Amino acid sequence: MKASDLLVKCLENEGVEYIFGLPGEETLDLMESIRTSSMRFILTRHEQTAAFMADAYGRLTGRPGVCVATLGPGATNLLTGIADAYLDKSPLVSITGQADLKRIHKESHQYIDIVEINKSVTKWNGRIESPDIIPEMARKAFKVAVTEKPGPVHLELPENIAAMEVNPTYATMIAAIRPRRSSPDRQSLRKAAELIEQARFPVILSGHGVVRKAADIQLRKFAELLCMPVVTTFMGKGGISAESDCCIGTLGLSNDRQIRDVFSQADLIVAVGYDLVEFAPKNWNPMLDKKIIHIDFTTSEVDLHYVPEIEIISDIRETLELLEGMLSTNKKSECLVSLRRDFIEGFEREGRVDSWPPKPPRIIYGIRKVLMPDDILISDVGVCKFWAAKFYPVYRNNTFILSNGFASMGFALPSAMAAKLIHPERNIVALCGDGGFLMNVQDLETACRLQLNIVVVIFNDSCYNLIKWKSEKKFGTSFGVSFTNPDFVRLAESFGAAGIRLKSSAAFEDALRDGLTKTVPVIIDVPIDYSDNDMISNLL
Repeated sequence: MKASDLLVKCLENEGVEYIFGLPGEETLDLMESIRTSSMRFILTRHEQTAAFMADAYGRLTGRPGVCVATLGPGATNLLTGIADAYLDKSPLVSITGQADLKRIHKESHQYIDIVEINKSVTKWNGRIESPDIIPEMARKAFKVAVTEKPGPVHLELPENIAAMEVNPTYATMIAAIRPRRSSPDRQSLRKAAELIEQARFPVILSGHGVVRKAADIQLRKFAELLCMPVVTTFMGKGGISAESDCCIGTLGLSNDRQIRDVFSQADLIVAVGYDLVEFAPKNWNPMLDKKIIHIDFTTSEVDLHYVPEIEIISDIRETLELLEGMLSTNKKSECLVSLRRDFIEGFEREGRVDSWPPKPPRIIYGIRKVLMPDDILISDVGVCKFWAAKFYPVYRNNTFILSNGFASMGFALPSAMAAKLIHPERNIVALCGDGGFLMNVQDLETACRLQLNIVVVIFNDSCYNLIKWKSEKKFGTSFGVSFTNPDFVRLAESFGAAGIRLKSSAAFEDALRDGLTKTVPVIIDVPIDYSDNDMISNLL
C-alpha cells in the first residue's frame, strides 16, 4: 500500500464525501488514490473556490470540508478560503502537496514553506514526514477541526512520502470518537438566573455558536418563556426564527438602530454563542455599563468592553434548558411589542417599493417571498451583505450563509455550489455584487459542468460600492472604485448557464421563480440603486 492510499483510506474512515480542489504534479499519487476511492473529487477552476466550498461544506454539515492543492501557488491560492474558515469557525481540512523532502533544505523550484505560512490561519497544521504517522495525523486533523471552536487544519504531503510503500501494520484506522462535553456548572447557572431575575431590561445577543450547534429551538423556547428580546449577529441569523415574537433584528453595523433602541436601554446582555469577531463589543457596550452573561462552549476573549459577570462554559443547548428551569420571573419588556412591530413593518414597507432601478430591499424582499423557509440564501461581501444581513428574515437554522469574520469577496458562488451538492432538494440563491461575482467567475464553468441549478443574483452598479460609500462619508469623494462590467447575460450563456436581465422591479419574483426551474446555473443581472445606503442602520 502506498502512503497516498493510506491517507485516502483515513479520509474515507472519517466519512469524507467530497474533496474539492485542483491536481498538480506533486499530488499525482494522491490524485490516483482518490480516483479509486469512494469519495467524489470536485474539480474547481481556482483553488480559492475549492477552499470556499470546503468552508461552506463545514458550516452546513458540521463536518470538515476537505480541499486539496499542489505546492507553491496552488497552496497559497487556498489561503483566502482557509483564513475565512478560521475567522468564521468552519471545520476544514486542507491537504497540499510539497516537493521531495530531499530538496526543501535549499532554494528549489516552486518551494516555499507552506506549513509556516499556514500557521496564522489554522488551528493546527503539519508536514507528513513519514508514512507511518499518517493515521495519527489524519485523525488529529479531523479531531482538531471539529473541536470547539471549530476551524481549519492543514496537512502537507511531500511527493516522495506520498509514493512510499507503508507497512500494512500502520494501515489500521484510528476510530473517530465523539467526545462528550461536561454539563454546566450549577453554581454558575444559579448566578446567571439571579442576574436575569434582577435585571430591569435583559437582552439576548445570539451569535454563530447557536447556529453552528443547532441550538435554535432551545433558544427560542428560552426567550419566549421569559419574553426577552433577541438580537442576532450577522452570523447568528437563524439562531432564532424571524417568526418568533422575540426576534427583533440583527446587529452588525456601528451607529445601528438596534444599539440605539435596544442596547442603550439594556442593563444585562445574555450573550449566547457569541464571538467577538462577529461584532466588536465596544459598539454595543461603549460605556462599559452592561452586565454580561457569557454562554458558550469556550471561555470568552479578553476585551475591555466584554467582561462577563459569569461565564457558563458548556453545551449551549443544555445550558439554556437547565437555566430555563431555574427562572420564574417573566421579564417581558414594555417595548418588545413595538420593537417586533418595527421589525416586521420595516421589511414590508421598504420591500414593496417598485422603483427603478430597484433598491436593495426590494430584491431581498422578493428573494424572501420566493424561497421556502428551508431554502438557502448565501451572500457575498460588499454592500449587498449589509442589506441582506440586516433585512432578510431567516426562518430556519443555518439557511443564511455569509463571510463575516474575514469578509472575503468571491465567497458566494463557491458556497452556493457546495450548498447545492449537500442539499440538491433545496433552492439555493447566491446574492453578489458585481465586484464579488467576478472574483471567482471562472467557476461558473464548474457549476455548469456539475449541472448545479443555483441562481446568482448580481447587484450591478459597475463599482466597489461599499468602498465608494465609506469613502464619500469620510472624505466627501471617492477614488479608484469604478469599473466596467461584461454583459452578464451573454457571459452566463458563454459558460453554458442561463442569463436573465431584469427590466422592472415587479418582474423580479417571476424571474427568480423561472430561474429556479432550470437545470443549469442561472444569472440574474439586476441594475441596482444604492442611493439609500445610509438607511441600512435604521431600517430594522
